[in-house]
Amino acid sequence: MSKLVAGLAGLVIATAMPVAALAAVLGPEPSACQGDGPAMLVHVEGLKQRTGTLRVQSYGGNPNRYFDKGSYLRRIEIAVPASGPVDICVPVAAAGTYAVSVRHDVDSSGKAGMSDGGGMSGNPRLSLFDVMFKRKPKPQEVQVTVRGVTRVPVVMNYVNGGSFGPIAMAAR
Repeated sequence: MSKLVAGLAGLVIATAMPVAALAAVLGPEPSACQGDGPAMLVHVEGLKQRTGTLRVQSYGGNPNRYFDKGSYLRRIEIAVPASGPVDICVPVAAAGTYAVSVRHDVDSSGKAGMSDGGGMSGNPRLSLFDVMFKRKPKPQEVQVTVRGVTRVPVVMNYVNGGSFGPIAMAAR
């Protein structure tokens, strides 16, 4: 009898696992991340607050233009979900090399404020001076090679006193 119970428990766990793994994918085209892509599934970690708006921008082409104003390929804005994982699907035109930036507008003002946060693919270390003087990380620190659907973890950074960094270290 115990083998039967163990077998049934294993079947229930195996059946439930895909459901648990399929968290709600956000963005205007979540279906692009359910097939073969090409797309980036941007996983945002370390939000300071569950309020406001997230803006995700993808960049491609000339790596020296990553994060230049107006040079993004695609821009997606979503309301920050009240709970749960934050996975945003960003479709791209073809397999290749890209970069991603994420901005957390905590109060949805549409303007940069001291309480807002940001992050990039590759999770480069940035100082408060880098942010103040708008210094960009090296392209090789932020590049993502997309083949199919590629998961891109982004840890958010916020101003805290005289520094700029994650609120709490999240598993990368």
